[in-house]
Amino acid sequence: MIEMMIEQRRRSLGGGLEVGRILPFARRRMVGPFIFFDHMGPLDLAAGVDRSVDVRPHPHIGLSTVTYLFSGEVMHRDSLGSEQAIRPQEVNWMTAGRGITHSERFEKARAVGDHLHGIQAWVALPKGDEEAAPSFSHHEGADLPQWDAGGVRGQVIAGHAYGLTAAARTHSPLFYVHLELDAGARAEIPMGHPERAVYIAQGAIEIDGEQYAAGRMLVLGPDVSSFRALAPTTAMVLGGEPVGERFLFWNFVSSSKERLAQAAEDWKEGRMKLPDADHDEFIPLPSADTAPPPMS
Repeated sequence: MIEMMIEQRRRSLGGGLEVGRILPFARRRMVGPFIFFDHMGPLDLAAGVDRSVDVRPHPHIGLSTVTYLFSGEVMHRDSLGSEQAIRPQEVNWMTAGRGITHSERFEKARAVGDHLHGIQAWVALPKGDEEAAPSFSHHEGADLPQWDAGGVRGQVIAGHAYGLTAAARTHSPLFYVHLELDAGARAEIPMGHPERAVYIAQGAIEIDGEQYAAGRMLVLGPDVSSFRALAPTTAMVLGGEPVGERFLFWNFVSSSKERLAQAAEDWKEGRMKLPDADHDEFIPLPSADTAPPPMS
């Protein structure tokens, strides 16, 4: 049984960059610890694209961000000194904990043009880790186990699934997997997690005789164990153990509204360190709590 279908809502991040926002949703704030899920592109960026499309330095607390690309390249810089380009089927895993700032810039696109397509997700941290020291790790190759069988090609992005474990350190039980399916292929969905979902990035799938098109997240009941691709399909399967109620303001996530207010004040007053390699500009605190978060 499908518990809920969430359709992406188009959101502008400025500079001509649009995303399809899935989470948070009014009637479903989280799936397991996943509290934010944006589908970027597909979008062609011409050589010489204006810097306004870049995501300037901005802050986070209380979460881990994970950037995953199907195509394109993004340059990450953060207040820990990390400077790391991310490319398709690689992972930038950044844990904000008590506070971090970072930027994401489209430098390859500016130089030679690019085709951007990917997913930005946030994972809420358990209460005991919300104020942990910030960290950043980059993963590729053997860090992200892959398989190819029966018309399904998969890669574990984070957590444990299909008997495989990705290398990024997670703070609660979860799984996050990229699947590519041939038309007619059937993919199993990891069981044993209290909350699970499938997001259809491209193509179309069938579950229990019902068909679903791209741009939709299907929140799954406990009985759903597989789906079939109706066309060549790109899908993300995700889920895990809930971490409890979380509040979200702009780029901040916390179990405490007071902590959100403190983070907002810290950013407004310039008490959060900017990236050493990208500190000449930043995104100001929005004036209303309805302001959409930037890309991650």
